[in-house]
This record gives sequence, C-alpha cells and structure tokens, in this order.
Amino acid sequence: MSSSDAGLAARTAADSQSEMTEIILPNDTNTLGNLLGGRLMHFIDLTGAMAAYRHSRTHVVTAAMDHIDFIQPVHVGDLLNLKSSVNRAFNTSMEVGVKVWVENTQTGARLHVASAYLVFVAIDQNGRRVRVPELTPVTADEQRRYADALRRREHREAEVARRKKAQQATAALGDAVIVPR
Repeated sequence: MSSSDAGLAARTAADSQSEMTEIILPNDTNTLGNLLGGRLMHFIDLTGAMAAYRHSRTHVVTAAMDHIDFIQPVHVGDLLNLKSSVNRAFNTSMEVGVKVWVENTQTGARLHVASAYLVFVAIDQNGRRVRVPELTPVTADEQRRYADALRRREHREAEVARRKKAQQATAALGDAVIVPR
C-alpha cells in the first residue's frame, strides 16, 4: 500500500453524502417504457462512487455490488433521485449505501424504488490500494449502518471462502478419472 497517513483524519457519513437526479428518457428504458435494471445499476454505481471519492479523496474502483432490491418500476419521464453515503470504512475499502426514489413529474409523488450496497476500493494512479480515513458514525442511524456494514462484510468474506472451497472441490473432480460402467 502506498500513501502516507497524512490527510487520513476520520470523516463522518455526512462528509461523503452525495446526490444525483436523472430524468428517464426513452433510451434508458425497455420496450414497455420501464427503466432498464442495468441502467439503474449504472446510476447507483455512479452515485456510490461519488460518496466513496468524497470519503477517500482518491481514485476508487467498484469491487462489489453486494445487494440490490428493485422495489418499484420507473417510467419514461420520471425523475430518479439517488442518495449515497459511506456506511463504513475499512483499511482500503468502503461500503456505500445507495437509496433511490422516483418522482412523478406530473404529481410530485415520490416512491422508494431501489436500495443497494456497494464496496469500493481506494487506489492510487498506479492501481495500488491505498488506505482510507476511518468513518466516525454520529447519529443512531449511522451507528446502525456502521455495525450492519461489518456484518455484511463478514458475510461477503464467508461467501468468498465457500466459493473458493467449492471451486477447489470441482477442480479436484476434474482431475479424477471416471470410468463408465
């Protein structure tokens, strides 16, 4: 890892909060006029990256989109409002939560349409991981999200270990000679 610890003063979730609004146009939608899931994921990734940049003050790359719920459809002409903030910072990675609402431009009605958790890794210009500042949760909600982020990280790490073990078992079977009966 390259980076001095200068500039790594702890930050709050409020320091990283980011917001983005998009109007949904026909090229963002499927043949039914509903926002494409992949396009929504793209908007979520961008908004999440903004929060990660604000927290780390360096380049970031998306390491995982851990969880996403598509709750309501979004239609052509709707406004899509996305809000993000860092939930927890680890050594070189950060978990960011993104919440998405749709706003009907005719009625002004707003509905929660999606939520997602992403993991970003801070890197330097050469692609090497760099340390990120700690996150200091302030409010009760931030403290809950901070604790929940550690549980999600532990779950991700256990899942990676499970997949690795399954892959090794599958590879070992590939090496075995199977004799047909």
